[in-house]
Amino acid sequence: MLLDPKAGVLVQGITGREASRMVEDSLAYGSNIVAGVTPGKGGQRVHGIPVYDTVAAAVEEHRATISVISVPPPAVLDAALESFDAGMLLCLIMTERVPQLDTSKLLVAARRAGCTVIGPNSLGLIRPGIAKLGTVGGRVDNGKVAVLSRSGGMTTEIASYLTSRGIGQSIAIGVGGDAIVGSNFTELIELLEADPATDAVVIYGEPGGAAEEQLAARLKQKPSRLRIVAFLSGGFVDDLEGVRFGHAGVIVEGGRGSVRGKVKTLREAGVFVAETFEDLLQGLMLVHSSLVH
Repeated sequence: MLLDPKAGVLVQGITGREASRMVEDSLAYGSNIVAGVTPGKGGQRVHGIPVYDTVAAAVEEHRATISVISVPPPAVLDAALESFDAGMLLCLIMTERVPQLDTSKLLVAARRAGCTVIGPNSLGLIRPGIAKLGTVGGRVDNGKVAVLSRSGGMTTEIASYLTSRGIGQSIAIGVGGDAIVGSNFTELIELLEADPATDAVVIYGEPGGAAEEQLAARLKQKPSRLRIVAFLSGGFVDDLEGVRFGHAGVIVEGGRGSVRGKVKTLREAGVFVAETFEDLLQGLMLVHSSLVH
């Protein structure tokens, strides 16, 4: 499911401080990072990983199919297009506040190239005990519950909370906090429906955007085999229209994107919406007790 432990990973912007720390952490976890790319710095090594000037040169030497992008926002579009041209199948964009026009352009190119994009503004993804990319972490354990979150920090918090209650995860993904992201809840859940290791999904939503409403519309048309439990925060933003908090996507405009509206729509689609973290357990237990170790 998205993160094949045998797939080679290259990191664009590997010589940057954040990327270097991410590489060290991911290598320690066992992730198969094989190369890095920073124009003008080819020939260097970062934590033993060889650095190349271009993605093409890195792919020529190493069989990478996954790219992690950690470059300044204005450079993300070019970095992504370069990775698509080199045949990447999965692209994780950690950079936040990428210009929306650039994100739109790179997503069109990604569809043409057949590349799945996670982010921008994603903390990463982790398959417990198998591999991780980005800086996502916390207490994670193998299990059957996927965690999908617009907030990177809450990806970690929810996974840690579930683990502490004996509920392991099949995968945890920071979907991304920018206003436009590559893979939304609906698209990821459609992938997870084909994953035999996943029986349930916990999604964490915020004000702004229409990802939760899009998921609800899809579930009304075609119910999922997965048990879906949602937790949404930031309801206070509903009464502060036009004010942006935290992530670029956390903004209610024209009455759209309110937490009240999302909760109502999700419940109408049969999604269990938790009021507290403790309620997440109740929602998951409605599936079956085998989710608990």
